[in-house]
Amino acid sequence: MTKNLAIIGASYLQLPLIEKAKEMGYTTHTFAWAANDVGEKAADYFYPISITEKEKILEKCREIGICGICTIASDLATVAVNYVAEKLGLPGNTMECTLKCTNKHLMRQAFEKCGDPSPKSVLVDGDNVALDNFKYPVIVKPTDRSGSRGIYKIEKAEDLIPAVREALKVGYEKKVLIEEFAEGQEYSVEGISFNGEHKILAVTLKYTTGAPHFIETGHLEPAPIDTATFERVKNVVVHALNSLEIKNSASHSEIKIDDNGKIQIIEIGGRMGGDCIGSDLVRYSTGIDYVKAVIQVACGIKPDLTVDFEPQPVMVKFMFTDEDVKIMNEIKNTPDFIKLVSYQPENIGRATDSSNRAGCYIIRA
Repeated sequence: MTKNLAIIGASYLQLPLIEKAKEMGYTTHTFAWAANDVGEKAADYFYPISITEKEKILEKCREIGICGICTIASDLATVAVNYVAEKLGLPGNTMECTLKCTNKHLMRQAFEKCGDPSPKSVLVDGDNVALDNFKYPVIVKPTDRSGSRGIYKIEKAEDLIPAVREALKVGYEKKVLIEEFAEGQEYSVEGISFNGEHKILAVTLKYTTGAPHFIETGHLEPAPIDTATFERVKNVVVHALNSLEIKNSASHSEIKIDDNGKIQIIEIGGRMGGDCIGSDLVRYSTGIDYVKAVIQVACGIKPDLTVDFEPQPVMVKFMFTDEDVKIMNEIKNTPDFIKLVSYQPENIGRATDSSNRAGCYIIRA
């Protein structure tokens, strides 16, 4: 049987996937726009085809003869992954599922239809906005972006239209979702699904800059929640995964829990969480090789969720300022420092969303 594995994306986020696949004996074929990213050199074969050119990727995958196709930490890449998988009869999620997982309006519609708890929302594509029976504050976001891009928290009506206009500029389909602001602490929930059976691996506590853009500043895993809350979160998320028809992939669910214990689903991606959550935090905090499981699912193999080393609490910290870099340098030679993941000094003081932070590192928590 062929062991050619297609990987969509070549940034540092995909590097753990490429390295794990090679460790497992797969020949890695990576697709991305040529940008001198680390994955271009790390993979066995690199094809300078944009992750949005799914027909060209399909053509090359047919020529190669692949046994699976996958990505981690990228919503946009899942479109090509599931398109190619569906056309070649490989494990993945349907394109209908993919649309619901990558378009926030279609996701909200699915949740409403199936009775999943999520904020009330309305779709707009211009200045003609009617928010009947909505309470401020509200969240404005493009329907089809991730990584905190184009997100605004609006406290009063006069600020709404300017935020909508800005969010429209960021989205691909030029539509915006306005939704009621969900109160509470934000968490993410990491899962793996195989043939429609879901396994929840971890709950992660999220730290952000807060309003207006909610850029992630760090993630702690495992989240400090009690067993009863974990079980309620698991039940809510599994039901929502079924609502979106996720069958064969990792999943990254973002939720909020308020002071009364009410759970609301913010959004769910049919892929592993970014920000080192899936690639590193789950591995350290659970002892389960999550990246290996993603590859196995993509190749039609039941994922091995064996705990093969002692779990430990861990945290990823993101750098924004010179002070953040100073703190990192002060602790990097201590036993609690695990590794520096990335560092882009040119981004110090310039972060507008998750894509242009100055770097991150992982520590024992």
